[in-house]
Amino acid sequence: MPKSQRRKLAGSTVVISGAASGIGRSLARRLSGHGCPVALSDIDETGLKETAASLTGPVLTQALDVSDAAAQREFADQVRRWMPAPLGGVFNNAGVATAASVLNAVPEDHDWLFGINFTGVVNGTRAFLPILVEQDSGVVVNTSSVFGLVGMPYQSSYCAAKFAVRGFTDSLRQELRGTGVGAVNVHPGGIRTNIVRNARYRGDPEGLGRSHEQAVREFDAITMTTPDKAAAVIHRGVEAGKARILVGPDAYLFDILGRVAPTRYFDVMAAAQDRLRSRVERRTASGGAAVTPDRPPAPLSAADAAARAVTAVNS
Repeated sequence: MPKSQRRKLAGSTVVISGAASGIGRSLARRLSGHGCPVALSDIDETGLKETAASLTGPVLTQALDVSDAAAQREFADQVRRWMPAPLGGVFNNAGVATAASVLNAVPEDHDWLFGINFTGVVNGTRAFLPILVEQDSGVVVNTSSVFGLVGMPYQSSYCAAKFAVRGFTDSLRQELRGTGVGAVNVHPGGIRTNIVRNARYRGDPEGLGRSHEQAVREFDAITMTTPDKAAAVIHRGVEAGKARILVGPDAYLFDILGRVAPTRYFDVMAAAQDRLRSRVERRTASGGAAVTPDRPPAPLSAADAAARAVTAVNS
């Protein structure tokens, strides 16, 4: 990586959407701790205030819906007037989830998700990019997902939005060639956030009768990375000048499987999912400790999953 592509965020102003919880909150705390004035947005005003109260440095907050382009532009104008230091990074991080088959999906749920997960990223990028271009410095950091690397059943809307973020950001990066502004894709794996708990859930899309709470427990069981760890990986990756940041060991596994088994990766993932689901059911049946975000069972190891990948490819 050429030295000229490395960038320090410490001391610069940063903008973070989805800052009321999860990765957004952890990014705000980490970057504020590194001397960054932080401008935070989220539709959850209560959570946003809680995040702001946990910071010790300069902070600006604005409750807004990222799918509202005008609101994003107004926030960018507000940040321009407020920022105590040059704008170093814009983290378009807000995201939501649904679960449905293509056949039975509710169109309104798709529009809601796409408006936040993709259009929100576009709106945030367009609102703040003029500031970065005028400075000829800084970086746009857009949160895609491992579901922006491979397609998964019952996640067509989520995958479509995250693939779109990936393509949009890659295109932006090429447009910015020769300037001092960068564009970064972030692909988190399973992160212990409330995204599934806050998802629009209209019934088990696989027809297994699982409740929303059961879906949350299964998600908690397979998450491998805390939001604080994710924030650290993203921060280091941006400063190292990376164009693509994979977050979590499962993200590397998804990336590898998508490359070596582009049409058969789900066979491996389904086997891993079945194993984890059985583990959750056995723990519940035996009266063991409940699965929570703070105490998940040990997930499938990367070595085990890699072995399954080899088997799937060669079978």
